Amino acid sequence: MIVPILVINLARSADRWDAIRQTATGLDLRRVDGVDGGAIAPEQWSGIDRERFRVRHGRIVTPGEYGCYRSHLAALATMVAEGLDVAVIAEDDIVLNDRLDERAAALFTHSGEPRLVKLVNHRTNGFLGKGVTAKGDEYGRCLFGPQGSAACYAVNRSGAERLVEALATMWLPWDVALERGWATGVATYTTREPLVDFSTHRANSTITASYRHTKLTTVQRRHAFSFRARDFLCRASYALEAA
Repeated sequence: MIVPILVINLARSADRWDAIRQTATGLDLRRVDGVDGGAIAPEQWSGIDRERFRVRHGRIVTPGEYGCYRSHLAALATMVAEGLDVAVIAEDDIVLNDRLDERAAALFTHSGEPRLVKLVNHRTNGFLGKGVTAKGDEYGRCLFGPQGSAACYAVNRSGAERLVEALATMWLPWDVALERGWATGVATYTTREPLVDFSTHRANSTITASYRHTKLTTVQRRHAFSFRARDFLCRASYALEAA
């Protein structure tokens, strides 16, 4: 199975596209035009519930977060429109390798269910293994999270279709929303070891910025704390279910 790699890239970041192409030897690499949230007036943002984001996440949405969210939805929609059975969706600040497509394909050999597997994270605390692919990659779920980063993940078509519907309205950052398999209905896993690396571009993210000015006061975040506590229990139960 040839697994296309759909790379989200902003028009103003040609240097990132050039850099990632140099690491894509032998891969079916396809560019997806990213959404530049900073170039869209906030009053023109669509598909977003700002108040729910504020209450559940305890912050105000940044333009970069909005652009990131819409970019990933666009990549998933592209996958569905092109009828791809499995694809890897990546941000442009990772380093690819020539075994990525075959290792990603092996994660879907025996599964027709809506499925997503994260291929890189910032942390995998409390990892519980579910299985090992024919290529030797262990996958499972984590008791603790969020794991951080949606820089690279593999998904099948039924999973992409469900995510486009389930996550149509933004009320969490994309990386947080993507992991919540218990809520999306997409069987969500992660590999124990990353299948890709972060590039030096990671230090100058086009998505994130300082969140200090967006945080609400501790009192205002009380509902967010409650939401995170409930999500912790859901995550732990979800991880144990797969173990």
